Amino acid sequence: MSRSARTVIARATGATVAMSRLWPGRADRLTIAPHDLRTADATRAAEIYAGRFVFAGKIVTCHGRSIFDLEPPSEDWEVALLGFGWLRHLRAADTALTRANARSLVDDWISNPGRKRPLERRPDVLARRVISLLSQAPLVLGDTDGKFYRKYLRGLTREIRYLRYAMLDIADGVPRLQVLIALCYASLCLANQARHIRSATRRLSDELQRQILPDGGHISRNPGALVELLSDLLPLRQTFAARNIAPPPALLNAIDRMMPMLRFFRHGDGSFALFNGMSNAPSDLVATLLAYDDTHGVPMANMPYTGFQRLDAGATTVIVDTGPPPSPNVSQEAHAGCLAFELSSGPSRIVVNCGMPSTGRDNWRSFARSTAAHSTLTYHDTSSCQFIELSAMKRLLQGAPVVSGPANVESYREAMADGDLLTTSHDGYLAKFGVVHRRVLMISQDGGRLDGEDTISPAPGTRIKGAETDFALRFHLHPAVKASRLSDARGVMLVLPNRDVWTFEALDDKVDIEDSVFLAGNDGPRRTAQIVIRQDSRHASSVRWSFVRSATTAAGTNARRNARREPELPL
Repeated sequence: MSRSARTVIARATGATVAMSRLWPGRADRLTIAPHDLRTADATRAAEIYAGRFVFAGKIVTCHGRSIFDLEPPSEDWEVALLGFGWLRHLRAADTALTRANARSLVDDWISNPGRKRPLERRPDVLARRVISLLSQAPLVLGDTDGKFYRKYLRGLTREIRYLRYAMLDIADGVPRLQVLIALCYASLCLANQARHIRSATRRLSDELQRQILPDGGHISRNPGALVELLSDLLPLRQTFAARNIAPPPALLNAIDRMMPMLRFFRHGDGSFALFNGMSNAPSDLVATLLAYDDTHGVPMANMPYTGFQRLDAGATTVIVDTGPPPSPNVSQEAHAGCLAFELSSGPSRIVVNCGMPSTGRDNWRSFARSTAAHSTLTYHDTSSCQFIELSAMKRLLQGAPVVSGPANVESYREAMADGDLLTTSHDGYLAKFGVVHRRVLMISQDGGRLDGEDTISPAPGTRIKGAETDFALRFHLHPAVKASRLSDARGVMLVLPNRDVWTFEALDDKVDIEDSVFLAGNDGPRRTAQIVIRQDSRHASSVRWSFVRSATTAAGTNARRNARREPELPL
């Protein structure tokens, strides 16, 4: 086990001991406070003490009023407030003042159970609040008396009771797992819960076996689900150990499968590939999660159950979506990005998908889920998946699930003498347009070249439907990449942040550089560029292209451009 993993686990164990020392001998008591792996910022404690609550890019100032009585500026903000995850920032400060502040805010909440906030009983929010109140109990109860302890316990028990009822009406996927994880925590952290421990463990085990696929991916096909779930499952494993109860095999097996998948989606800079609702992942949280991984193995190349392929050569990485959309019940965040890929070289991402912003998702959701927001082929400006559009249905289904999309997605990889070859195809445009999209990728052994070919063709024995035969091939660039179209209009020079130069070429087609947006930035959406090739399938059904790493530096390339009196590339 790595040193960092031992440190994290030691801190978790210390937290579990603290509760038994606070309140020894009580029959109705908290026995364990699980560790919270999510990132804490002690500087946020001063803001909260001053009555300024900054969540999801929005600020609300109390001005002496209860924060729970104020109108929330957005749903994301209210979810963050009612999840009580902000208690970790007060605990990170660890002063008498912040402990008193935390106790006052929690007392305010549990003393007024009659508040009617729209989101307070939503199962995933309720689960987060229960986990926060359990894990941050040492902060709230450290300097208190028995009267407040009993009040806290009554309020916590009430929340857990609501959570058990929430199981009757809860969305499938991550929210359902979060509720079961929270109930498992509750049964382990409270005394005299043997019956609940057995039932909660059994239900969680069944759900983990259903939702975590054999290759370690989640049934939603969203890489972010792995980060979210592992942040709770790893401390849960330690909580079982702290209670001298063997963790269920399904929990251990799920973690063992998810860890390699976590590495699978990472680029060289530590960021995650942007598929199916993925936003930016906190690098420090991911580093903490990976500290629990003793294998530190090389990511696997093929994840057939989740539907992704990874090509690694030298310092170059290509991650490709080669799976159909998830089932409708877990597709509220799924994207129409079949056969899209991301390309990175060392610590620099080159080709990306637009991703999903971490806040303000409703403003961008429709675009972010479209095929045009991904580095793949879009036929007649139409997405390869269709989503529920009626507002009434969205409310009823708690989102906009996928209603149709690729049913047959094929992928085949082969080791060649000069590199790895990946051949893929999907039929997402077959029903409406009568065509199949086929993409072939070839990466050289040293990673210095990626060749591709995209083909639109009718299914065997059929013809293209309708008069719409136009398509566009898009390669969205990371905002840190500087792009300049070459003078022959058949290529683009790309300068990376480390001043390495790559060249994109499509010798038989005109290449355009158009505006794009990178939605998954740490500081919100950022303007960027995309390489676009437009073509008509009746005239040219196939487009060949390549990304090639240059042996020259950006400075040398600009010098030659100046000698030819071409405009200098902005660096």
